[in-house]
Amino acid sequence: MAGLLGMRTITEGRLGETGPGASVAARTFEVLLDQILTFRLKPHELISEKAMSEALGVSRTPVREALARLAGLGLIDIYPQRGSMVAPLRIADLEKSQFLRESLEVGLVKRAVESPRRAELLAMLKGELAVQETFASISDDGRFFKSDELFHQHIASHAGFPGIWADISAAKLHMDRFRFLSFPRLDSMSVVLGQHRRIVDALERADALAAEEAMRTHLRRIFEVLAIVRERYPHYFKAPGSTGKRTEAAAADLPE
Repeated sequence: MAGLLGMRTITEGRLGETGPGASVAARTFEVLLDQILTFRLKPHELISEKAMSEALGVSRTPVREALARLAGLGLIDIYPQRGSMVAPLRIADLEKSQFLRESLEVGLVKRAVESPRRAELLAMLKGELAVQETFASISDDGRFFKSDELFHQHIASHAGFPGIWADISAAKLHMDRFRFLSFPRLDSMSVVLGQHRRIVDALERADALAAEEAMRTHLRRIFEVLAIVRERYPHYFKAPGSTGKRTEAAAADLPE
């Protein structure tokens, strides 16, 4: 069955947070996705369709559909005779996710340099830098992370593809999962802020090569802390011969 922490969090009104206009299936998917990305549902954790449907107050059908979608994204493993289980962290998934995001965003920042709306973009990015400086100074990692997302969204929208952020969001799901464990516990808001400044500086100089390199360096940051993440949370990773069963260590070692 789903873990007590995950089930308790799910019952705290999360289904309604995805918006009244979304279908029950879509809202169920969004809630479960959030639970997995934030480790309220942990790697190797068995998920009971019955328990989940009761916790969310929906029938089993939208839960089953959501689990199938999550399985398609590599976030849920479905085993015959055993049921659904939250997928472990897999390095191959991270590498693919990071590659896709880097390929898209490096191309976008180059287009942003050439955009006729570059001055407007720079004003927005500098505004986010100021916000991030404030959040870093008060150690507010939650709002810093949201500003980080907006920083990248602004670049995407000013590169001529305002709808492409949905594609980037889908591409970076596994990267986001790893990042939740590393930021800010094993990473630094000041480092991220410095990397953002270098991107803005290159955009302001209209230096496409420097902007591309700054973005590439920024998006490869996750690999610099990967070894520490693996050492800190070994029970979350796929191991040779693993039964996939959740250990007591996994239950006790919760990200704060």
